[in-house]
Amino acid sequence: MLKKRLNSFRYAFAGIADLVSSHPNAKIHLVAATATVAAGFFFHLNKTEWCLVALSIAAVLAAEGFNSALEYLTDLVSPNHHPLAGKAKDMAAGAVLLVAIGAAVVGLLVFLPKAAALF
Repeated sequence: MLKKRLNSFRYAFAGIADLVSSHPNAKIHLVAATATVAAGFFFHLNKTEWCLVALSIAAVLAAEGFNSALEYLTDLVSPNHHPLAGKAKDMAAGAVLLVAIGAAVVGLLVFLPKAAALF
């Protein structure tokens, strides 16, 4: 039982490693997340702000992971071009974009007043 639980974590970490090593958009999101965390330390975010930022980062990375998983699965079941396969991939990419826009709005609401206070 414990071995199965440990293996599930190993598989999950392998998935994360694949995401960040093989998917350029995930790398872009990681760079943005790193910059956001650095800005959070610079601006001394409070606990609530850190929670909002952390949840936003996690949501974007998770959405990118779901999108990549759907792309893999779509390529497996539909190796030839099919309009529905394209729609599935487009919709998943659109979902990532929606989450990223939401995260950007959170970033603006958290960081804009702090940046404006510097001037």
